[in-house]
Amino acid sequence: MNAAHRVARFAPIALAALLATGAASAKTLVFCSEGSPENFYPGINTTGTSFDANSQIYSRIVDFERGGTTVVPGLAERWEISKDGLTYTFFLRKGVKWQSNKNFKPTRDFNADDIVFAIERQWKEEHPYFKVTSPNHSYFNDMGMGKLIKSLEKVDEHTVRFTLNRPEAPFLSNLAMEYAGIQSKEYADAMLKAGTPEKLDQEPIGTGPFTLVQYQKDAVIRYKAFAQHWGGKAKIDDLVFAITPDASVRWAKLQKGECHVMPYPNPADLPAIRKDPNVVVLEQAGLNVGYLAYNTQKKPFDDVRVRKAISMAINKQGILDAVYLGTGIAAKNPIPPSMWSYNDAVKDDPYDPEAAKKLLAQAGVANLETDLWAMPVQRPYNPNARRIAELMQADLAKIGVKAEIKSFEWGEYRKRMQAGEHQMGMLGWTGDNGDPDNFLHTLLGCDSAKTNGSNVAKFCFQPFEELVLKAKTASSPAERTELYKKAQVIFKEQAPWFTIAHAVQLKPVRKEVVDFKLSPFGRHNFFGVDLKE
Repeated sequence: MNAAHRVARFAPIALAALLATGAASAKTLVFCSEGSPENFYPGINTTGTSFDANSQIYSRIVDFERGGTTVVPGLAERWEISKDGLTYTFFLRKGVKWQSNKNFKPTRDFNADDIVFAIERQWKEEHPYFKVTSPNHSYFNDMGMGKLIKSLEKVDEHTVRFTLNRPEAPFLSNLAMEYAGIQSKEYADAMLKAGTPEKLDQEPIGTGPFTLVQYQKDAVIRYKAFAQHWGGKAKIDDLVFAITPDASVRWAKLQKGECHVMPYPNPADLPAIRKDPNVVVLEQAGLNVGYLAYNTQKKPFDDVRVRKAISMAINKQGILDAVYLGTGIAAKNPIPPSMWSYNDAVKDDPYDPEAAKKLLAQAGVANLETDLWAMPVQRPYNPNARRIAELMQADLAKIGVKAEIKSFEWGEYRKRMQAGEHQMGMLGWTGDNGDPDNFLHTLLGCDSAKTNGSNVAKFCFQPFEELVLKAKTASSPAERTELYKKAQVIFKEQAPWFTIAHAVQLKPVRKEVVDFKLSPFGRHNFFGVDLKE
């Protein structure tokens, strides 16, 4: 989908007027989101901004408990796993209703055909929907799902069976991730027949708790509760995403009661936010990492000495003090310290500009000129990428490296980073399923380096790859832990990233909001949330 597509075309509307369109008794919750979604097809998204917009609409086969990492039933009410770990059979819920829109009225309930459609459109290149919107199914490709799945069969209307080529310890958790949101095959077939297959992704329907009503890029997304949702109707009637990129403006709106929940506050605003009697700040350790990726396929960053030199030239503590303001801790590993298998014995690269100069000389690099990409938006792992880039630029100048700061619109930035256009670029990650594989293989494995995937360092190093692949198939958590600890040692030796920080997850919420829970994955889910009368 073109990011500029509008589900409903209408002039910009003041938020107060927008909310006034509902019935006086309707409960409307406003979320001051930080940006516009890339599209409404979860299979090609990798950003939390898009996942937030999509997750209101779609359901998955299995899901995570709200506020936790335990896999619970979703569209499948139960499942069976064979003793050899190669076969997963899912028994689907009956009577699950599809939403409808102006393009399509469903004639049947959700069934096994929809599961097969949602997976095969990401898996099989000959599928008529494989290239619709985009052929780059980042998560499916990055996790090597195409090589992992041997077959997917519809056993009957309410049973599907996955057969794998090898055991995969995180497979069930991987199916609970946002990319696996299930779409309607019946709607897809109707749009294909009509010659408008793109409408499946541009004007979506799902089985989730909220139906999409209106979308205007960079302005607003409006949803209404889906009364026939299989989990029961949401407690709020209307959900509005008031798209507000500026964190200070989000805070001003929260103060005035123009929005109820805001993500990613400015660290400098936190003292004032905490003093507001109408606001509570929810917080917990973030399952995230912010980093500067070196493009290991481009000279001179294909030389580990150059990567190490840049890492030693950057004052990490200076960044934490100036930008994170107590809301983050220094990162040395690619996984956060709250995640199992974290290797605390790994030593971080020291801040040592003189040693950095010597390493560059050893590598035969002088008068290095490079780019330094910085995200245009706040992220859970990085409150101000532009400011961090400026600090890095100043540090690098001290060792004779000239860095030009570059940025693009957020969706364009991500695409260009995945395509490997950068030499050095900032990005980060918030975990999707609580498994180290989601960081170590998805972000640093060869599968996602060879495609336009999430391995933006284009790092494919066989000793590391062998460890993370072996950890996928190991059945014992203790064995997996040891393998991942060894992988973290190799990561630090090879330095595909300069690891910046793990940020604390902070969420200012107005006190009239009831039962909003922090997601360990940084998502914003509003099913189960209520507003005081």
